[in-house]
Amino acid sequence: MEERPQWGPEARGSAEGRPAPRAARTGPSLSSVLSELPSAATLRYRGPGVLPWGAEEGEEEEACRSRQTSAADAHQELPEPGPSRALPWPMQARRAHRQRLDRDRVAQGAGYTGTQWTRLIRRSKDKVREGLRSLQPWAWTLKRIGGQFGAGTESYFSLLRFLLLLNVLASVLTACMVLLPTWLEGTPPGPPAPNASSPCGSYNPGSHGLVTFTTELFNLLSGEGFLEWSPLFYGFYPARPRLAVTYLCAAFATGLLYLLLILHRSVSGLKQTLLAESEALTRYSHRVFSAWDFGLSGEVHVRLRQRLILYELQVELEEARVRRKAAVRTLGQQARLWSVRLLLNLVVLALLGAAFFGIYWATGATVKLQDKPLVQRTPVLKLVVDYLPSIFISGINFVLPPVFKLIAPLEGYTRSRQIVFILLRTVFLRLFSLLFLLFSLWNEITCGGDAETEKCKTCGYNYRELPCWETHLGQEMYKLLLFDLLTGLAVILLVQFPRKLLCGLCPGALGRFARTQEFQVPDEVLGLIYAQTVVWVGSFSCPLLPLLNTVKFLLLFYLKKITLFSTCSPASRSFRASTVNFFFPVVLLLGLAISAVPVLYSIFLIPPSKLCGPFRGQSSIWVVIPESIRELPQTAQNFLFFLGTQAFAVPLLLISSILMAYTVALANSYGRLISELKRQIQTEAQNKVFLAQRAVALSSADRTL
Repeated sequence: MEERPQWGPEARGSAEGRPAPRAARTGPSLSSVLSELPSAATLRYRGPGVLPWGAEEGEEEEACRSRQTSAADAHQELPEPGPSRALPWPMQARRAHRQRLDRDRVAQGAGYTGTQWTRLIRRSKDKVREGLRSLQPWAWTLKRIGGQFGAGTESYFSLLRFLLLLNVLASVLTACMVLLPTWLEGTPPGPPAPNASSPCGSYNPGSHGLVTFTTELFNLLSGEGFLEWSPLFYGFYPARPRLAVTYLCAAFATGLLYLLLILHRSVSGLKQTLLAESEALTRYSHRVFSAWDFGLSGEVHVRLRQRLILYELQVELEEARVRRKAAVRTLGQQARLWSVRLLLNLVVLALLGAAFFGIYWATGATVKLQDKPLVQRTPVLKLVVDYLPSIFISGINFVLPPVFKLIAPLEGYTRSRQIVFILLRTVFLRLFSLLFLLFSLWNEITCGGDAETEKCKTCGYNYRELPCWETHLGQEMYKLLLFDLLTGLAVILLVQFPRKLLCGLCPGALGRFARTQEFQVPDEVLGLIYAQTVVWVGSFSCPLLPLLNTVKFLLLFYLKKITLFSTCSPASRSFRASTVNFFFPVVLLLGLAISAVPVLYSIFLIPPSKLCGPFRGQSSIWVVIPESIRELPQTAQNFLFFLGTQAFAVPLLLISSILMAYTVALANSYGRLISELKRQIQTEAQNKVFLAQRAVALSSADRTL
C-alpha cells in the first residue's frame, strides 16, 4: 500500500487555491533569483526610482523612501541626461526628472532664456533646411520614381541631379574666371596667319575660303574648322599674364569644388549605409513600425509610400534568403563556390585585357590612317577615322557590361553585393579604357616620353603632328562626349521605343520575346560617371565642356524619365539603395582622382604649345604662378613661399596626424561603447528567455503537485 505524502501548510494552501504566506515559502525568492542575473548590473541605467526586479508590493514603501537617495546617486553617477522624452526611463522617473529640470531653469533664469534662444535657432535652421530641400528641382518626380520603381532607380536620378548641379557650378566659375577676363582685357586676337611660322612649326586652325554645309556639319561633329578657334577650346585664349593666372586658378577652383561636394555626399551616404548594413536596427520592425509618414495626405502619396516600403521589405527578404542559404553550405560547397568565383574573375580579367589592347590599337591606327590620301579626300571616311577610338570605346562599353551582368548571379552573392561587383567591373572597364586612350595620346604628344627624338627635341612635344596639343586633347574629349550623347539617343529612339511598341502590338511569342525591359541602374549610373570623368579630363583643354555636359544631362534627365514611365517596368529584383547611395559618390571620387592625374601631369611636366593658348612661350604651365607671386609685395611673397617650405609642411603634417589619431581613438571608444550596449541588449534577451523557462518549469511543478 502506497504511503500517502504528508502535505504541509504550504502545500495545503496551494491545494485550496490560496497562496501560502510568504514567511512559509521555502527556496530562493524571485528577487534573489533575478539579482543573480548578469543583467542585474545594468539596473543603474534604467533611471532613478525604478524598483528592483522581483520586488514585492510590501517593499514599495521602502523603495519610495529610498527614491530620493537613488535619484541623487544616479545624478552623481551618470552624466547629465538629455530631454526627458529621450530617456529610456519609466514615466514616473521621467516626470520627476522633468520637474527637477523645470526647477533648475526657474532658478537659473538667464540660462532658461538662453535655452529658448538655442531652441529657436535650431528650429529656424530646420525650417531653412526644409525650405531649401523643397526648392530642389524634380523633388516630386524623384518621389514618384521611388514609389513606382524602387529606391534603386530613384538613386540614379538623384545622382543625375547632383551631377547637373556640379556642372552648373563649374560653368559659372568658368564664365567668371575665364570668359569674362578674356573680353574685359580687350577683344581676343584672331587665328595665326596661314604663312606664319616659328621654330615650332606653323598652326593654321579653321577653314579658309568657302566651305560646304556638309563640311560644316562634319566640323561640328569633330570639333575642327570654325570650332577649333572658338572659346570652346584652349587655343583660342590669348597669351595674357592675368588671363593665364585666372585660367589656371579656375581649373584648381573647380576641382576643389568637385572634391568638397562629392565628399559631402559620400559622408551622408556612408551614414545611411553603416546604419543599414549594421544590426543596430532590426531588419523588419523599424520599417513596419517606423517607416510610415503620418503627415502624408492624398491617395497618390500614400500609394507611393506603400510601394517604397514594399520594395524595401522585398530587398530584406531576398537578402535574408541568400544569407540563410549561405549559412548552411558545407565545406565542399563553399570550396566549389570559391572555385567558380575564381574562374569567373579570371574570365573578367581576360575580357578587360582584350578590351584595353583594342583601345590601344584603335588609337594608333587612327594616327596612321589620318595621313592616308584617301582619308584626306573623303570627309565621311575622315570623320569615321577621327571617331575610331570613340567608336571602339563605346562598343566595348556596350558589349561587356551585359556579360558582367550575366556573370554576377553565378557568384552566389546578395543582390546588393551583385550590384556592387557589376559596378566595380564596369567602372574598371570604362575608366581604365579612358586611361588607355589618354596613355595613347600621351605617347603621341611626348614621343613616347623621349624628349630627345627628332619630333620632340626642339619644343619638348610633337609639334609637327600636334602644333596645339591641348586643343587636340580637348577635341578628343569633345568627341567622346558628343558620341556618348548620340549613342544614348540612338538606343532610346531605335531600340527601347520600338521594343515597347513590339511588346504591345504582338501578344504572341514575338511579344513575349520583346518583353518590357527593366531600368538597368548599374549600366545607367556608370554611363553618368563615365561622361562626368570625360568632362573632368577635358575641362582644362575645353573650358566650355561643363556647359555642354549641363545641356546633355538636362536633356538626358527628361529622356530617361519619359523612357522609364513609358517603356520600363518595375524591377523584378530590387536591391538596397543605401549601399549604392554610398558607392556612387565613391566611384565619382575614383573618377575624379583618375582625371586629376593627366591634368596635373600636363600642368607640371608637359611644355605648353608655343603657338596657341594663354601659356604660350612658357617652359611649363605652372611657371605663371611663381611669376605672378613675385609681382606681389614682399610680405605676401614671403608668406606664400613659406607655405611651400618644410618649415610649414612638417608642423602641418604633425598636427594633422595628432588630430587624426585623436579622431580614430574617439571613434574606437564610441565603437567599444556601442559594442557594450549591444552586449547588454543580448544579455537582456537571454534573461527573458531564462525567466520564461523558469516560469514554465515552476508552473509545471505546480500542476504536478
